[in-house]
Amino acid sequence: MTSDHAPEPITALVPSGDGRQFVLYGDSCSGVAGALHEQTFARVNSVVSRLEPQPEFIIYPGDEVMGLTRDEAELRRQWDYWLNTEMAWLDRESIPIYHSTGNHTTYSVMSERVFADVLDHLPRNGAPGQEGLSYFIRRGDLLLVFVHTLSQAMGGEGHVETEWLDETLAANGDARWKFVIGHHPAFPVNGYEGPYQRTIGDDHAAAFWDILKRRGVFAYLCSHILVFDVQVHDGVLQILTAGAGTAARMPEDIEYLHCVQAALDENGLRYQVIDDSGNVRERLDWPLRLPPSDTWRPLDEGQSQTRLKGLQDAASKTPAICAFRISGRTSRRTGYPQTFVSAFDAKTGAEPFWLGVTGKSQRVTAIIQPSRTNSPHMWFGPELGPARDFDIQIVFHGGMGPGGLLWREDDDAPWSSLEHRSPWGMEKIDWPGVWSIGHGPAPDDRAFAGSGLLVRHLLLGT
Repeated sequence: MTSDHAPEPITALVPSGDGRQFVLYGDSCSGVAGALHEQTFARVNSVVSRLEPQPEFIIYPGDEVMGLTRDEAELRRQWDYWLNTEMAWLDRESIPIYHSTGNHTTYSVMSERVFADVLDHLPRNGAPGQEGLSYFIRRGDLLLVFVHTLSQAMGGEGHVETEWLDETLAANGDARWKFVIGHHPAFPVNGYEGPYQRTIGDDHAAAFWDILKRRGVFAYLCSHILVFDVQVHDGVLQILTAGAGTAARMPEDIEYLHCVQAALDENGLRYQVIDDSGNVRERLDWPLRLPPSDTWRPLDEGQSQTRLKGLQDAASKTPAICAFRISGRTSRRTGYPQTFVSAFDAKTGAEPFWLGVTGKSQRVTAIIQPSRTNSPHMWFGPELGPARDFDIQIVFHGGMGPGGLLWREDDDAPWSSLEHRSPWGMEKIDWPGVWSIGHGPAPDDRAFAGSGLLVRHLLLGT
């Protein structure tokens, strides 16, 4: 990585006071000299090498090499090329790199054995029978637990051991920050779903996430799906990065090669997603801190002008946040859509955003349609049920992509992303500046049929 002109350094986020700063990236599928992924991986590595200051450590959640070969000698050659040629720029003595297993690297009993052998610097303190495949690292008040989501002994891809995970988190309960790292996501990303193949299997996913929530895990870090994505469920982040070099993107017009540089301190986690040209494309500061919801401004039923702009700039240092607290009583009439909030253009009638309830269960639903010529995408929240009092909060976070439509029950409850299958979120909307509360563009359009509807709102960063 030498040139006539040294590339400009990239400013890394650093902790405020005591804390940690690190890099997260994965899925290069390289290790083959002269292949396409060697070039793309080199571009991302160049970005990591330009960070100033350099990270304390690197987390790599799988698929370093192309692998998927039955030839053990070939697999070892790929690992040797990846470690000693492609990663030769990194001083692994001063900046350790911690790996998780992946579907390109631990797809058979033989490849599991090779993984543990070539990465013999990893601890052997994992689940029984998974020595060198699952393990944990304790760096002072930071705990990193690496799970093996492809255990051949359990059935292969999408299978993960949870008893050892629970015991390890419990034994390290005094850690200030707890992160769990694995290859497969627990929740679908960008509409790519399928238990065991694309996500942790149904036999394990609920128990796995319950352990993370119950043991106070801050985030689950994963890869596998070739995107960058962030969601939150029951207050626990799922951060997925799979942009370290695999050339295909899902989808190509939205996703990009990248690494994630993060800082952790008493205020929480801050990260920046940096593409292979060194540009910051996305940011997040978590946890989300909002003023008490009883201080948010009420909106009257009918139409009102707003200044809601800027949610489309996800890379802004202060991404815009729009929050609603919505209360009332649902109607006995069920099935038909009923409006909480509609954003529309009074001249054209275009309605890029709608929030309300749908179906007999009166399920909270958000509909986004950035263009009238494209089908709308839908997000789903809790079922409110007929003839019931409700009081919920909805947030649209401009820095979280499709996972940035969040809900919770009250000020003290944890946030969860609305269920979705979209590769994009609020950043797609060019807000028209007119809201209608309790009905769509016309008074009789999907009118709220319940009673006592009260909408309070809060705008930050606009």
